[in-house]
Amino acid sequence: MQFGVLGPLAVWRAGGDPVTVGGPRPRALLAMLLLDAGRLVSVERLIDGQYGDRPPSGAANAVQAQVSRLRRQLPAELIEFHGTGYRLAVDRDHVDAHRFERLAREGRGLLAAGAHARAAALLREALGLWRGPAFADVADAPFAGPQVVRLEELQLAATEDLYEAELSLPDAGPAAGLRELVAAHPLRERARGLLMRALHAAGRQAEALAAYEEGRRLLADTLGADPSPELAALHLEILRGSRTRSARAGLPAQLTSFVGREEELARLAALGPARLVTIVGPGGTGKTRLVIEAATRRPPAADTVAFADLSLVDAPTSGNPGGAAGGRPRGLSGARRAHRPPGRWAA
Repeated sequence: MQFGVLGPLAVWRAGGDPVTVGGPRPRALLAMLLLDAGRLVSVERLIDGQYGDRPPSGAANAVQAQVSRLRRQLPAELIEFHGTGYRLAVDRDHVDAHRFERLAREGRGLLAAGAHARAAALLREALGLWRGPAFADVADAPFAGPQVVRLEELQLAATEDLYEAELSLPDAGPAAGLRELVAAHPLRERARGLLMRALHAAGRQAEALAAYEEGRRLLADTLGADPSPELAALHLEILRGSRTRSARAGLPAQLTSFVGREEELARLAALGPARLVTIVGPGGTGKTRLVIEAATRRPPAADTVAFADLSLVDAPTSGNPGGAAGGRPRGLSGARRAHRPPGRWAA
C-alpha cells in the first residue's frame, strides 16, 4: 500500500485504488504512525500528539479504540502492538513524506557533484509528490504544527535546489517561477540570488540589479540587516558583468546596457538555428552591437558561439554595406598588426 501526508491524508492500494480512512482522531493517529513508519511509537507519544498537554482521562483507551478502528479500515496486520506502543509495518519509501526526503537528499547530493540534469530529474520527482499543504486535514492536531514547518522548509530548499540545477542546464527556462518564489518568500536570500542569476543569464542585467536592491531594502526595513556576503558578492559580479554563461564567454564585454530594439531581437531569436543570418545597413547604426546582444541572449547549445572582429579588414568596395567581407586585410599593408588566433573569440 501507498500512503500520503503531503496534502490531505491518503491511502492507496497497490493498484492505485483509494482506501477511505474515516474519523479525525484515527486519521491523526495514522499520520503519526506514518511519520515513524517501521518504528515503534509509544502510547505516550500518540496521546501527546493527539491531545497535547491536557489529555482526557482514559486517553490510552481512546488510542486503543482508534487503532481498532484503523485495523478495520486497513489490513489488520499493518498495525502491530509491542507492549508499550504501536508500529506501522510498512516500508518507509511507501510514505510520500519519506520518499520526498530521500529524493530531495539525493538530488542535493547530485547537485553538489555537478550532475545537474540527474539532480533536476530527482528533484522534480520529489516535488511532484506534493498534493497540497502537508497534513492538510489533520493540521489542528498538536503533533502536526512542527512537522508542517519542517516539511515546508524542506520543500522550499528542494525547490531552490531544482532552480539551481535547471539554471545550469543548456535549456534553462525563464525566471517566471523564480519571481513567484521570491514574491512568496521575499526574505529568502538564496531564492533572490537565483532570480538574479536567471535574469542576468537572460541578458536582463538591470532587472537583476533591481531584484537585489528590492531585497536589500526589505532586509533593512524588516530585519534591520544587510544582505549576506554571498548575495552582495553576486550583486557585485552582476554589476561588473562578470557572470556570463559559457556559450557567451567568447563575446566581447559591453560597458553599457542595451536599450530598445526589442523587435529586431525578437526577429533574430525567431530564426532559430539558422546557418547564416546577415544584418545589413549603413555604418554606425549599431549592427555589431545588435548582433552581440542577440548572441548574448541566445540559450547555450552544443554548437559554439564565436565573434569574428571584421574591423581588422579594409573597407569593402561599394555595394557591400557594413563591411561584412572583402578588401585587403589591413595587417598586410603598412605596419603589420598583431595576429589574433581564431580561438581568441571561441566560446
